[in-house]
Amino acid sequence: MGDTGRNILILSVSAGSGHMRAAAALEAAFREDDPACRVIILDTFKYTSPFLEKLVLGTYMEMLKHAPAVYGYIYSRSEKGRVLSGCAKTEFSRLLGMFSARRLLDYIKRHNPEAVICTHPFPLGVLSAIRESGEYGCFTVGTVTDFIIHPFWVFPEVDLYLVGAEQLAGDLAGCGIPAERVHATGIPIDPVFSAPVDRWSVLAGYGLDPRLATILIMGGGLGMGPLPESVKALGNLGRRCQIIAVAGNNNQLREKIDRMAPELANPVRVLGYVDNVHELMASSDILVSKAGGLSCAEALAAGIPIFILDPLPGQEQRNSRFLTSAGAAVEAGGVEDLAKKIDCCLARPYLLKEMSGAASRLARPDAARTAARLIRDRAKDYRAAVAGEGPH
Repeated sequence: MGDTGRNILILSVSAGSGHMRAAAALEAAFREDDPACRVIILDTFKYTSPFLEKLVLGTYMEMLKHAPAVYGYIYSRSEKGRVLSGCAKTEFSRLLGMFSARRLLDYIKRHNPEAVICTHPFPLGVLSAIRESGEYGCFTVGTVTDFIIHPFWVFPEVDLYLVGAEQLAGDLAGCGIPAERVHATGIPIDPVFSAPVDRWSVLAGYGLDPRLATILIMGGGLGMGPLPESVKALGNLGRRCQIIAVAGNNNQLREKIDRMAPELANPVRVLGYVDNVHELMASSDILVSKAGGLSCAEALAAGIPIFILDPLPGQEQRNSRFLTSAGAAVEAGGVEDLAKKIDCCLARPYLLKEMSGAASRLARPDAARTAARLIRDRAKDYRAAVAGEGPH
């Protein structure tokens, strides 16, 4: 379908898992569209500056674990940062650019991609700085992976922005980005989220009763958050239900919940890392999760009501605010509050139905495919304009 031999470069950063999952979703969509397309995903920090990767990402992860309020304060302050061409371009981004720009530029020149897509603001800022120098001229795409536009994402040199919802397009316009450069494709998620799922066979495969209300509890790839406390509270809920708890790569957490499960009133199935999240979400009635952008976009695609527990300060709190205001999610103020709110909704199924409807209205299960087609077409126009064959 596409131009044979297309060459796409996706720049991401492995801070958490969402940015890399968005990159993988785009890769899958490009290759589905054109099997001959060559897609490269580069972990930009790891490649350009391993020292900075350890320093910056290590500090970031430690801050989230031990001092989330400090991270939230920094995030909030940076939203009010110094304005440049409509939004903030921080000194921090420029410092990273100084360390990383030359090596990244050499990599891009070697691979000569027709489009460079960034699923994290760091490489987008570096490319913006290079573009200002006149040494870089590839078609550049920023793929925002949260339901908020933070100033870290905003650079006037970017050719195309992809955002998670129509409401966010106006936010970029308010930062001086022309409306024609912004498209609400949705956050790119694995195209498999658009495939139908047989709930009965999935739940039966885990030894669960498809007739029971099913609560899916997830803590991300690292199994962060109060998972054991949530499982215990919901496992002893007075109302009959069953629980699937996903502990990710945290084996210690999985073992802890496994030991607890037999003592609970409601059935609990504990899983480690899984690669069938789309099936689990589509087969469950309620999702208990943090508020990462990718996980929330996947939940919207599955049409599952989201109960957000302890969102991290910063982008997760903003994601939670966006989804709760749309009626697709409920934020719980602790485990006890979570149990009360879920019990209330299980007693009033119409509330869950309303939340599911709100989620489906925001859902973009084909976001990655839509993004791939749009990038392909815009990159072609860009090349024609550079060659003097058309407007740009």
